[in-house]
Amino acid sequence: MRVLSRPKIIMKSLSTKQVAIRIAVIISSVEFLIMLILRVIPHEVAAYSEATLDTALLVMLSTPAIYIWVIKPFVDIRDEALAQISHLALTDPLTQLANRRLISKHLGKIMAGSARHKDHGAVLLIDLDRFKSVNDSYGHEAGDAMLVETAARLRSIVRSEDVVGRLGGDEFVVLISRLGADDRLARDMALRVAENLINVISKPFDFKGGALRVGASIGIRLLGFEELDTETVMNEADIAMYRAKEAGRGCAVFFEK
Repeated sequence: MRVLSRPKIIMKSLSTKQVAIRIAVIISSVEFLIMLILRVIPHEVAAYSEATLDTALLVMLSTPAIYIWVIKPFVDIRDEALAQISHLALTDPLTQLANRRLISKHLGKIMAGSARHKDHGAVLLIDLDRFKSVNDSYGHEAGDAMLVETAARLRSIVRSEDVVGRLGGDEFVVLISRLGADDRLARDMALRVAENLINVISKPFDFKGGALRVGASIGIRLLGFEELDTETVMNEADIAMYRAKEAGRGCAVFFEK
């Protein structure tokens, strides 16, 4: 399953004062060493040549030290900060699943691949049944715990190349690729995945020694070889999900035009 999840690493940035002190320490230490060597080793050169040699050695010896002790830590901190910003922008903060923005990005790639390689995919839009009752009766702590556990269960079911995301509230989505060229077999495989998801979600959730239960209604939008935009596909999966709700909940329904 493909999911963005990375540990939060906090790296302390170097202050301007620390940078200046480190550079000064490096240059003064290297210059002291050079002067000491030039005094210890016998040599007869003109003052201009000695100054030129001093400068060259100072650059050669201090540059690696400045890079290792000053520049590299700064670059590492910057890269980590950028990675964390990207991570926060593309993931759901509660479940660490892909958020709507990243889901749309992955869906576009899967749709393009399906059309190009004549290989079906599927969008499974999942809405939890009776979640509001649990949230109202046991509080937001229970609701959040249930959402986190649901995310973990969804990840445990799908393949490594599939995408699991949270759209918001109690709505999740699973993007499936590489279901084959045969329409009937692709539908069967997508339905089998949906049924497995319903079964795993319907198992009791343990919360503070008690057992909480929810169900799941799933709308399936099979991805064929036509050219569509991601928003249309998501809306059609949403329509199928509401049809599953109307059919009695706890089931999966395909979108049919």
